[in-house]
Amino acid sequence: AGRRPVRSGILRTLGPVPRCRIALPRHSTRRFLITAMTKRVVVWGTGNVGRPAIRAVATHRSLELVGVIVRDPAKAGVDAGELARTTPLGVRASTDPSLVEDHDVDAVVYAVNADFRPDDSLAEVERVLSAGTDVVSTAFHGLLHPPSAPEPLRSRIGDACRIGNSSILVSGIDPGWVLDILPLLLTGVCANIEEVRAQELANYGGYDQPQAVRDLCGFGHPMDYQVPVLTDFGLLTVWGPMIRVLADGLGVELDRIDTVTDRRPLDRTITVDGMGNFEAGTQGALRFEVRGIVDGRPLLVVEHVTRIDDDCAPDWPRPDPGGGFHRVVISGQPTLTVTVDGEDLSEPGTAAGGNASAANRIVNAIPAVCDARPGPIHPLDLPTIVGSDQLKVD
Repeated sequence: AGRRPVRSGILRTLGPVPRCRIALPRHSTRRFLITAMTKRVVVWGTGNVGRPAIRAVATHRSLELVGVIVRDPAKAGVDAGELARTTPLGVRASTDPSLVEDHDVDAVVYAVNADFRPDDSLAEVERVLSAGTDVVSTAFHGLLHPPSAPEPLRSRIGDACRIGNSSILVSGIDPGWVLDILPLLLTGVCANIEEVRAQELANYGGYDQPQAVRDLCGFGHPMDYQVPVLTDFGLLTVWGPMIRVLADGLGVELDRIDTVTDRRPLDRTITVDGMGNFEAGTQGALRFEVRGIVDGRPLLVVEHVTRIDDDCAPDWPRPDPGGGFHRVVISGQPTLTVTVDGEDLSEPGTAAGGNASAANRIVNAIPAVCDARPGPIHPLDLPTIVGSDQLKVD
């Protein structure tokens, strides 16, 4: 236990022609030498992440949107701009997934929610990678920290990347950038650090995924319902990798990762627009911590406090103002608290800003992913991703 060396610099290998992968030190803070050619991108899925991903690709000067894949036949032939709630983009959605195997496609934004169809989603991404197309995605939590990816995910994705000489990055917001690059940045301006804590405080009444809110998170179910997201397996699968990324970035050895959970019932029946009734006595709030234990004490902590009714669990931390936000607290000298509260004018709901930042994180990384060595990419192996290609300049 205790400190260990921060991951060492290893030269990236040059991939075979014509992919032109550039040899640079891992964890380099300078930007990669990105090929000048515009990257041609397909967005797969038009849900909470897919819609902002389409908008982000459309406004990125080094990317070109060349396709959108949908499952719903009613969306086939519809302009991508209409699906993404923006101006027409001149690209029509298709139900044909073979579009991603076109040799002119450089990258796919895989924005499908894999929680409800994991086997199908994995097969789809394998097909993309094997065809030689790079992937960025918010799905496949096991790849958030590639060195600890479970089997058979590790082997299947690794084999597909080797066949296609392709790369994949999995990130988002939580899990994603608010749990890795943001806290790591903040530790650099603190001293004598006692704890690194990343929080989500939220009311999921504004989260546009009713099935996930009810069946994955347990809201509206009886208090004896086994909540999938609160099982050790669920917590360690989704948020355990982020604790490992933080440990890698800070150069500490984890004793273990453990979890703490709690739930509270609703005192009253409530109605949520688009989700229906949540009855009194059913789950109204949940709380968990995923903790990285170092030298016998929690040092790295991910915490969620989530409600379906603001009045439930009044003694727990709550967002102020209501709705929700993310917060990183570095307990040290000074104790530094940074709150992230995003708003996306293109989308309704309090979760829209976070969803947009998750999509932007992976879309803006596409040029670097296309130039990375083949295989799953550790988030700390990326260069610093800045929004220069998203600036509105003449």
